[in-house]
Amino acid sequence: MARLLEAVLVLPVLEVNKVWGDESEFSDIFDDKIFKETLRDDVHVVSSLPASHLRRRPAAPPAMPFNMDEKWIRANLMGKLNKVGILILRGFDSRLSKDLNPDLQKLRCKVAFHALKFRSWIEEIGEKLAKRMGKGGPYMALHLRLEKDVWVRTGCLPGLGDDTDLKIEMERKNHPELLTSRSNMTAQDRYIAGLCPLNAFEIFRLLKGLGASKRTRIYWAGGEPFGGDTALEPLVSHFPYMYNKWSLAGAGELDKLKQKPSILAAIDYIVCLKSHVFMANHGGNMARSLQGHRAYDGHRKHITPNKRQLVQLLMNKSLSEVEMEKEIKMIHVGSLGSPLLRTDKPGRDVIAFPVPECMCSQRDHLQSRSDSNSV
Repeated sequence: MARLLEAVLVLPVLEVNKVWGDESEFSDIFDDKIFKETLRDDVHVVSSLPASHLRRRPAAPPAMPFNMDEKWIRANLMGKLNKVGILILRGFDSRLSKDLNPDLQKLRCKVAFHALKFRSWIEEIGEKLAKRMGKGGPYMALHLRLEKDVWVRTGCLPGLGDDTDLKIEMERKNHPELLTSRSNMTAQDRYIAGLCPLNAFEIFRLLKGLGASKRTRIYWAGGEPFGGDTALEPLVSHFPYMYNKWSLAGAGELDKLKQKPSILAAIDYIVCLKSHVFMANHGGNMARSLQGHRAYDGHRKHITPNKRQLVQLLMNKSLSEVEMEKEIKMIHVGSLGSPLLRTDKPGRDVIAFPVPECMCSQRDHLQSRSDSNSV
């Protein structure tokens, strides 16, 4: 946005999440010096408003439509910015068009995969846990997403019994503002449509159907699952080599971060990025960024669960174990790691699908090798 408006960008102020309550600032999580340096030829970034602008009342943008493009941004925001000198933008990321010009698509990848680097001490912890995880050989990372707030926000039920389902329904009733899914669908409708997270038993059936053995090493990312150990039991009982950041960390190593979920998520991100295989149980910003980052870094394998068809299979009680596993493999033939082209389907986010806009062409790659050889 700052690039389009030819404006100076003040380091973002992070919104305090209603559920997490984490008050971490941008510079607590990301290395602001690397951010500024990486983008110096694209956008001028400053840490705070200059003194000359402190007494000015910032302009607020008009209501932003979905899929706003460069033309709309310049037509509706440039005048306000030039008149007042300060423009505040809030929560607009999902409204920005996914089909921007190639220059801006490359800038988005540059920000996501180069400029946004975690602070060095966070990187060190993440790298350390990834090395511990990798000592036993290649491992799979699973973004679990079975926390209480996920069940509340998705409008789904965890399926752990009537009592737990009732707790989720009451929480949703008391806090309707947390519901982010379509409110005209029942929990059962969402489940059948494949719009819900898979529970631990369903994840087990999926992984077993794809050929994972009891010896598969799994790092699971995310917060405490709603239902605790009981919620994870179907998965752990079949895949005993399951670890998370707490089980890999030494005594007291992460204690100071217990109230910093954003930093804990950053640590999860690093360990997931280093994994041999990655699977996200239920989408989200972190999963999309990891999918794109892994493709950008060398097409590292990821699994995209076909939840709609998987749910139908699990509801079909006539299938034998052998037939079930055969069907699971069939419905995931095209979902096991080959990077998909963003341009194959309109509206795909370049951060999740960096191919082809953000990848070097073969000609560029060969030229780069030629230049390095001459040096």
